[in-house]
Amino acid sequence: MSSHPPKKEEKIMTPHNKAKLNQIAKVVLMPGDPLRATWIAETYLKKYQLVNDVRGMFAYTGFYKNKRITVMAHGMGMPSIGIYSYELFKFYDVDTIIRVGSAGGFTKDLHLGDVVVAATAYSESIYAKDIGVKVPSTNILNATKKTLQVCLQTAEALQLKPHVGKVLCEDAFYSSVPWQKRMKLSADLIAVEMEAFALYANAVKTNKHALCLLTVSDSYVSKESMSPEKRQTSFRDMIELALATAIKL
Repeated sequence: MSSHPPKKEEKIMTPHNKAKLNQIAKVVLMPGDPLRATWIAETYLKKYQLVNDVRGMFAYTGFYKNKRITVMAHGMGMPSIGIYSYELFKFYDVDTIIRVGSAGGFTKDLHLGDVVVAATAYSESIYAKDIGVKVPSTNILNATKKTLQVCLQTAEALQLKPHVGKVLCEDAFYSSVPWQKRMKLSADLIAVEMEAFALYANAVKTNKHALCLLTVSDSYVSKESMSPEKRQTSFRDMIELALATAIKL
């Protein structure tokens, strides 16, 4: 019989994330697709390890140019990123989350593969209200100023020219509202996606930092669209901009 006392069970931080507190880095990149999280870790991180696989929402922590970074999937839509990003901010003491996702382009200037920096996000969602965040009458929430500035400076150093502007954040992927009418919901919308508004609301709620970077995977103007396979692996400019930004935070 062993004389050693039984080990205490590790505290489970949340029902959705089994990573230990010290297994999540201060800066987290969040793609929607779990397979994209795997691809980012395998392609860019050194000495990475899988720290969460609950519900297939993979999280990996490793090193990029000596900076410890976590890459964790957030799923689709505001409720999903709302849960995962809030838990990272609140329970894992994450400082900054950079969403790296896809978007539909609303202007002829946006082409497949172009990078969008979502400086602001417009939404008619009640997500922010539900978590107690006061939203201006314009229904717009902003990326964190510091993170946005670092990203734009980094893009310039990398000789990248992302499109910087306001995105529409929708609840319904299969919306019945014509895209031309959706553009008129708020002035100067350049693209549409489904998560930035909730991420920015969580950053306000927890007094943390957030930014959303997007790659144009569909164009509402040209009707072009990337294949599912290409969406998983062809977002290199966006990912490399996010990682280069992360090491400066």
